[in-house]
Amino acid sequence: MIAYVEGKLAYKDPAYAIVDVQGVGYEVRISLQTYSSLPEVGQKCRVNTFLNIRDDAHVLFGFAEPDEKTLFLDLVSVSGVGPATALVMLSSLSSSEIRHAIMNEDLRIVQSIKGIGSKTAQRVILELKDKMRKESLLAPVPFLAGVTSGGQVRSEALAALVTLGIPKPAAEKSLDAILKREGDQLTVEQLIKLALR
Repeated sequence: MIAYVEGKLAYKDPAYAIVDVQGVGYEVRISLQTYSSLPEVGQKCRVNTFLNIRDDAHVLFGFAEPDEKTLFLDLVSVSGVGPATALVMLSSLSSSEIRHAIMNEDLRIVQSIKGIGSKTAQRVILELKDKMRKESLLAPVPFLAGVTSGGQVRSEALAALVTLGIPKPAAEKSLDAILKREGDQLTVEQLIKLALR
């Protein structure tokens, strides 16, 4: 298993990043938490990773903090929650918000994440609440947002949502409704978070 990759950040997008490690570019799927924690393109970075091996692909998932990786692994251990769903969860809420919701058995918050139905939310809470209470790792993860121009924000958010598995027409409709309601002063991260709720 690849525990981490360290090198120069060659590309970053709200859904994935490419880390150049001595001439080899590793494409790493990331959450919005990790996206906002990564340095600018061209800077040195270290990304904690999890390699998911399927019949049709080997997918590397990356995390800025070991704590986020630990939560990701906890989430994918729940029946019915795959790596893509866990990444959507980590993009919708911070690690501490997810842990608080699970420990407090707050079904409404867990269910508010796009793609999480009532049964899956109940299963996540049932299977992880005792473990979360035992660990009590509630240190908040900083969420720093970067600002870009309005049209670019929408297109970056759309690309990220499609990469996360949301159908393009649904993502476009959701983004347009949010931009109409909230205005175009939102960052990419804020727009994606709102669309995932």
